[in-house]
Amino acid sequence: MHRREIPLTLLVLMFISTSEETCTSRLHITAVEGEPFYLKFCSSSSEYENKTTTIKWYKNASHGPLELSSSSSPRIILLDYVLEFWPVHLNDSGSYSIRMGNDTHDWKLNVIRRPKHSCFTEKQVMSKSVEVKKSLQIACEHSYYQKLVNRTLLYKNCEKIENNQNPFLKKNAEFKDQGYYTCMFFLLRNGKLFNVTKTFNITIVGDNSNIIPALLGPKLTHVKVELGKDVQLNCSALLNEKDVIYWNIWKKNGKDPNVHEEEGTRIRTSEGKWLASKILRIETVKENNLNSSYNCTAASEGGIDTKSFILLKKEDPVDIPGHIFTRGMIVAVLISVVIVCLVTVGAIYRVDLILFYRHFLGRDETLTDGKTYDAFVSYLKECRPENGEEHTFAVEILPGVLEKHFGYKLCIFERDVVPGRAVVDEIHSLIEKSRRLIIVLSKSYMSNEVRYELESGLHEALVERKIKIILIEFTPVGDFTFLPQSLKLLKSHRVLKWQADKSLSYNSRFWKNLLYLMPAKAVKPYRDEAEVLPVFSQP
Repeated sequence: MHRREIPLTLLVLMFISTSEETCTSRLHITAVEGEPFYLKFCSSSSEYENKTTTIKWYKNASHGPLELSSSSSPRIILLDYVLEFWPVHLNDSGSYSIRMGNDTHDWKLNVIRRPKHSCFTEKQVMSKSVEVKKSLQIACEHSYYQKLVNRTLLYKNCEKIENNQNPFLKKNAEFKDQGYYTCMFFLLRNGKLFNVTKTFNITIVGDNSNIIPALLGPKLTHVKVELGKDVQLNCSALLNEKDVIYWNIWKKNGKDPNVHEEEGTRIRTSEGKWLASKILRIETVKENNLNSSYNCTAASEGGIDTKSFILLKKEDPVDIPGHIFTRGMIVAVLISVVIVCLVTVGAIYRVDLILFYRHFLGRDETLTDGKTYDAFVSYLKECRPENGEEHTFAVEILPGVLEKHFGYKLCIFERDVVPGRAVVDEIHSLIEKSRRLIIVLSKSYMSNEVRYELESGLHEALVERKIKIILIEFTPVGDFTFLPQSLKLLKSHRVLKWQADKSLSYNSRFWKNLLYLMPAKAVKPYRDEAEVLPVFSQP
């Protein structure tokens, strides 16, 4: 390592260690909803080490302090000097305190919403500047949760960095490296998957070497103008901090009264240089302004650069004959009507057209993605009398149509999960091997048996972007508040409604919409088209 890189390396290590400090020393803290969060008290002296003092945690409410305990909420864990939230919610905002005998330490917690269209929160970003061609290092480590980390991924501007190990980024900085780098830690606790993020805003700055000023654009520019109208000529240049840019507007007979040089603007670029701009405004263009050269100059100690603008008279537009204009309008109206009709037909029969297009081309999206199943079916596992039709639909009707008639391969829990293996690991593995997650919804769907399937599928859809979710409303639900809020972050969570009296035919709108949402696959029917699906009993 070169000597000049040693201070930079020490700065990076100090930057990482500061952000990873496990003790909560700040009095005002911001947390993001849905992420695990902790408050930890650390004393700078040894006065509490040998004491048997009772430790109590409180949340200060309007009516007074409320003592916290592990029974207060299944999300709250008390570990002596540590208060943990698994995860933290918006209503956890407020003042918290720890009492050790007569001593008290307070914090103010503000829980903010997770952004819908970003993998990080602006208020949680740590900024850092790196000089171009110097060492850029980003290490994803978390001193508090590291023992619980199941895996870690590194993202740049919310796009996963491929072929990155550890993950640890170390390279010579380039201007294209500027952006937001997010470390996402996945924590597995009690069979549930959580994630914690840490984001760095990396700014790449240029060196301090001077450049020769350069005007932007061609050296000679012709501008067409109309007599009696105003015109603005914009001159821009890339300069050093002390360089100047100006217009040469003097003539032999003195300064033109209708020509004015406006105040310039300067913007600092990411390379550390200056982008300067200056406008020359010519009011009420006259004949004597035409064919005259207006020069702009950028000057520095190292040299100058000049460009010229010449005003030319704009030719009068040629009138279009009346009969040609009329014919053109008729043709334009007819074309517009045809386009509207085509768009309307396309919108109504969009699904049918796409399915025909797939069949005509013989498209198959499943050949090279390495997946085993076309869809994992999540459904209510409790086969009680009131849920019998729902269970029959999930384990008989769906595979009967999608597998035996359309050639897809489904993963059914009761059929494909190997007995004796760890259910959580097995379900997570099967979802990773599937191209779609089909959720059969009903009022009694959300139970402990399917909650992990839904959470794993949402993780694959939102974070990994490796699976798409299909919702089937088997019985009218109406209120979907029982589903996780994260489902709303999906770009599309279209709900297909099953109607036994209208959805039995293979050519029904239900099966066409379901095939449209399934991956394109070249298949041949295994059954006779006249085969009838099982009929449910009428209520």
